[in-house]
Amino acid sequence: MHRVDVVIVGAGPYGLSAAAHLRAVPGLRVRVFGEPMSFWQRHMPGGMLLRSPWDATHIAGPRGTLKLEAYTAARGNHVPSPIPLERFVDYGLWFQQQAVPDLDRRKIVCIQRAPQGFHVKIEDGEVVHSARVVIAAGIAAFAWRPPEFQDLPRQLASHSCDHSDLACFGGKRVLVVGGGQSALEAGALLHESGADAEILVRNPTVHWLGWKGRISRIKPLARVLYSPRDVGPAGLSQLVARPNYFQKLPYAIQDWTHRRSIRPAGASWLRRRLNNVKISPGVCIKSAVPVSGRLRVASSDGAERVVDHLLFATGYRIDISKYSFLSSQLSESIDLAGGYPQLNSGCESSVPGLYFLGAPGAASFGPLLRFVSGTYYAVEALARNITARP
Repeated sequence: MHRVDVVIVGAGPYGLSAAAHLRAVPGLRVRVFGEPMSFWQRHMPGGMLLRSPWDATHIAGPRGTLKLEAYTAARGNHVPSPIPLERFVDYGLWFQQQAVPDLDRRKIVCIQRAPQGFHVKIEDGEVVHSARVVIAAGIAAFAWRPPEFQDLPRQLASHSCDHSDLACFGGKRVLVVGGGQSALEAGALLHESGADAEILVRNPTVHWLGWKGRISRIKPLARVLYSPRDVGPAGLSQLVARPNYFQKLPYAIQDWTHRRSIRPAGASWLRRRLNNVKISPGVCIKSAVPVSGRLRVASSDGAERVVDHLLFATGYRIDISKYSFLSSQLSESIDLAGGYPQLNSGCESSVPGLYFLGAPGAASFGPLLRFVSGTYYAVEALARNITARP
């Protein structure tokens, strides 16, 4: 049995950033498993533009290395703003080539506790013993669909993360459910692909992100109100960017800050692309029934629509028990708060040596860890914890 000090599960921004930092520690034996940037390639629609600005889209490398500037210099070409999904994926693949050239792309099928660490079983039957395991497996397992519509055929109803190309809906009538960036951009991409799209937004109004652009013209004020990490509205942005302070707040304030910082909203540059897309605020679906290969959808406004497809852009709800590679014994021994693991300051769970990065850490560190810019905090905290305990 092969023995290592750390196994990292996942090769998205958090997994790659963790690998880059930990491999910079002399003598630390680190193995990294996963398909690089797979969530971004397989579960995000082609043509998408990132809502986050340049400064909030760097994947954290050790000592500030491997930023977007280094990528563009190496590739010799310009990255436009907003950043296209395809360019961010290419940046992630370049990061992986620099930091983890020996990435193991085999799938992890089971992680269970063992004396002095964990047994990590790989899909071909190999077992690796590791003193520590870092879970950076992303959010694909947490895609949330309203439970009352779970039984609808997938060819008629799906989640936005089920598609990497919305062009397949060209010429069809598609009803999009949701009011955040994912739903609004899906509506724009569907329209641009020739689909007849309508967006149902449960909230009475659609929120647009525009104030930062206006405030940014006054640079001293923008620097005070907004952190470069770019999560949260004016003022709160600075708090969210400092999880060590966020953790000290009373729970009620943490909860309000979290909800206020990630409420459904669309980037201001999307508005013009939606001029010819119907948006119905204050409306939710009451029922959806298959009829002759289509769906008859009744909504709360009393209207009835017959559509070819129902696309749920309804976000993600964290529940780490849905990570199929965690053994039931291990999963049940982790202290949880509403599906989130309870983590210490080093991103370590209640099971010694088991760490979580990315969105599962949001309950402990705040909404920053839901975004790429959170790699700067989480991975440094992880590295400090691991290097402090040989």
